[in-house]
Amino acid sequence: MLDTIKDIYSVFWVDLRNLRHHWRSAIVTSLVQPLLYLVAFGYGLGGGVRIGEVSYLAFVIPGIVALTSFSTSFNGAASKLQIDRFFYKSFDELLISPVSLYSIVAGKTLIGTLRGSISSIAILLVGMFLMPTLEVSPLFLLALFVSCFVFSLFGVFIALVIDSHHGMSTFNNLVILPMTFLCGTFFSLNELPEPAKVALYILPLTHASQSLRAAALGYPFPWLSLLVLAGFGIAFFVGCIVALRKTSV
Repeated sequence: MLDTIKDIYSVFWVDLRNLRHHWRSAIVTSLVQPLLYLVAFGYGLGGGVRIGEVSYLAFVIPGIVALTSFSTSFNGAASKLQIDRFFYKSFDELLISPVSLYSIVAGKTLIGTLRGSISSIAILLVGMFLMPTLEVSPLFLLALFVSCFVFSLFGVFIALVIDSHHGMSTFNNLVILPMTFLCGTFFSLNELPEPAKVALYILPLTHASQSLRAAALGYPFPWLSLLVLAGFGIAFFVGCIVALRKTSV
């Protein structure tokens, strides 16, 4: 067990050193898009609008936190791994090292989780300044960490199965971008037709948005969504191991 922890830390430490040198630009660039969404949707389109008993600004802030955890964790894990695979070719050296595949996946996932957590907390602090009534409970922080970890695993998995930068760009346009706007981040799913709701609940970002919004606004917590999110994480982890075994052959 101790050797596994050391291996995970060794994989994580390499990416952590890179982040230490570029942490300012990494954080700033990851915050630009969420802040624009906050201004455009929270103040621009949402002025005077209410969703149920809360203002639209209070409604949308947890969704933007969920979106930040999704985009930053995914990109933080996927982009670094693809650079290591296709540009530096250092990932091949990692595969032939005496480090287990499980440790490689866990170590690569942690860097995306860290980046996602930092950016999400930064957006959350801005949101709490704008809307002090938001509740940041241990349950909210648990849902946030699970979200960042799952989305980082998603990034590792996609970076392992897509074999080119062009392929990743296509995936971002066809999958990541639609998820950004359609998973209940900016609107309530309650008003959608039932087939649309069923389709959107297949996507992991929907469950992250539901969990974080419920915890922040004091709604009944959707434990099923958190369990589904954890189930996605298990599926992504298994997918990573399968992809690595094929790569190692």
